[in-house]
Amino acid sequence: MEKELQALEQNHTWDVVPLPKGKQAISNKWVFKTKHNPDGTVERYKARLVAKGYHQVYGVDYLDSFSPVAKMDTVRVLIFCSRHEDFKLYQMDVKSAFLNGFIQEEVYVKQPPGFENFSRPNDVYKLKKALYGLKQAPRAWCDRLSSFLLQNGFTRGKVDTSLFVFEKGQDCLLVQIYVDDIIFGATNESLCKKFSKLMQGEFEMSMMGELNYFLGLQIKQCQEGIYISQSKYTKELLKNFGIEEGRTVSTPMATNVKIDEDEKGKSVDESKYRGMIGSLLYLTASRLDILHVVCLCARFQSNPKESHMSVVKRIFRYLKGTIQYGLFYPKNENFSLKGYSDSDYAGNIDDQKFNF
Repeated sequence: MEKELQALEQNHTWDVVPLPKGKQAISNKWVFKTKHNPDGTVERYKARLVAKGYHQVYGVDYLDSFSPVAKMDTVRVLIFCSRHEDFKLYQMDVKSAFLNGFIQEEVYVKQPPGFENFSRPNDVYKLKKALYGLKQAPRAWCDRLSSFLLQNGFTRGKVDTSLFVFEKGQDCLLVQIYVDDIIFGATNESLCKKFSKLMQGEFEMSMMGELNYFLGLQIKQCQEGIYISQSKYTKELLKNFGIEEGRTVSTPMATNVKIDEDEKGKSVDESKYRGMIGSLLYLTASRLDILHVVCLCARFQSNPKESHMSVVKRIFRYLKGTIQYGLFYPKNENFSLKGYSDSDYAGNIDDQKFNF
């Protein structure tokens, strides 16, 4: 907690001032978190001072709050490109990223719990930079980082605006951003070194070396290719939904099962069903073998029935026996893009439409 406050003060996040008349100070709280490595061991303990942004009023102490984040499809394409062009991907983390964003609104927060100044009990902090928990914090950080990269010769992606590209002659540097996590790689290693030096000169960074864990993806880079899996995430899913015990199955869906609305069936907990579907959809980033059946089950998130839940539980039993499955991008100079589609010709029991 002391280190967090020290970092805030060194970052010139606020000025200590009396609360002006007609203004309201936002409360804050401490949030504690244990960060783990991909193997489950403890990486570090964190204490974060977080503003209670839900007390903010739109148009008074915040305006824009939206901030773009990386698309999982873009991350996978970037990983494939690194394998195809034969270059390494690296990752870095911006320390206290949101604290680097400048805010335009007039925002006041109360003194941190446990660290009140009893000689100036009525004073508050007038923010110059964003604080975690503020509505505009993600937006402010995104604007600060984007402006910095654009000023240094990067161009922004049109489809995924969290992707930045720097070109120099025949070489190019690719940078993918997800809030404070950054992955990057270049066809020329010297561009990576220059980018690292550029970022460290502007922000306080944690260099984490070669990319091995990003957004729940476990990534292994080797000479033969790149392997992506979500085994850690899969184990957590099985534990969270209580499906660690019991038998496994060899396929995610039985071949003789046709899923329909089942209007006469018994309803199940809608919240739990949606939670399971949402978790499985995120898992499809590396598990394309369950993509079809998960998308089928996702159609019935409104008023799901026992028949739908049984299919979802079968997916989990399949995952239990295939935890280590993932995607492998082999090193191969020959590359061609192919697309496939299939149709079951009016196989949808409910409306007799094509299923592609």
